[in-house]
Amino acid sequence: MNQAAVWARAAAILTAAVLACPLAHAGKTLDDIKARGQVSCGVNTGLPGFSAADSQGNWSGIDVDVCRAVAAAVLGDGNKVKWVPVNAQQRLTALQSGEIDILSRNTTWTLTRDASLGLSFTGVTYYDGQGFMVPRKSRISSAKQLRGLQVCVLAGTTTERNLTDYSRANKLNAKPIVFEKLEATQAAYFSGRCQAYTADASALAAARDKEAKNPDEHVILPELISKEPLGPAVRRGDDEWFAIVKWVLFGLIEAEEYGITQANLDQMKSSDNPAVQRILGVSDDTGKLLGLDREWLVRAIRTVGNYGEMFDRNVGAKSTLKIPRGLNALWNKGGIQYAPPIR
Repeated sequence: MNQAAVWARAAAILTAAVLACPLAHAGKTLDDIKARGQVSCGVNTGLPGFSAADSQGNWSGIDVDVCRAVAAAVLGDGNKVKWVPVNAQQRLTALQSGEIDILSRNTTWTLTRDASLGLSFTGVTYYDGQGFMVPRKSRISSAKQLRGLQVCVLAGTTTERNLTDYSRANKLNAKPIVFEKLEATQAAYFSGRCQAYTADASALAAARDKEAKNPDEHVILPELISKEPLGPAVRRGDDEWFAIVKWVLFGLIEAEEYGITQANLDQMKSSDNPAVQRILGVSDDTGKLLGLDREWLVRAIRTVGNYGEMFDRNVGAKSTLKIPRGLNALWNKGGIQYAPPIR
């Protein structure tokens, strides 16, 4: 047999093997979710724009929308979510113990969390960085002016260590005032107990908007002292569930890139763009690769919109926070938000 024939035979065997592979099984986590009829989602106890409940107990925010989208994809209804508020100290344990199926709570993806805690991060919903907020009357214009000052910080976060590292590297001798609860941290700063407050820049914007008596009296300093890629996490060990949560998020990002919105979803099904046809399940049944049906992503988009709609509604131009897209703009619009292709 000549070499060309050998290669042709090998290719035929490989093709047959691929075609013979069974469709993806949903995995134990999804089996459990279907049995109980709800996705259990760990969220912040209250961070406007990301996850917060109103006086009627209705949850909203980017992190909330992620869980709604997943529920729509796997259960057919974005309201089939059990909200589990967890603080910074509880959040990782809640996921490890099986109390929640997804942790969608402004949590930074780090090597330690990813490699040693039995978790898998499924993507980045918000590219953030740690900053500082100070009273405008302090006339502080740079984080380098925080020398010897007391800084309010939440315990059990990457923020706490970043503050220590930044202070040491810049010889600031800043004095961390550490609190176990977010509410206590913010209350201490706004009451004047600390001269500065440090957190992710998005969290500072939310605190200034919702907690300050007069938001204009507080300034978020220009420096960002860290990278804080925030995203959902799942327990390690269930590859099928990991793939589902990951691709729901990627699908929402892809939908924005191709102009698919809540409003035009049905019209876009007649698009002759092959990528749009795949995203909407018109040409390819991508759902079978995830143990779902072909409409999985259509339901997710119909429930929360595309990534850009989620951003604008919760933290961007259509929200009270009005945070610019910045790094969170799509890769072809000056940002770094980017999803692998659905194909």
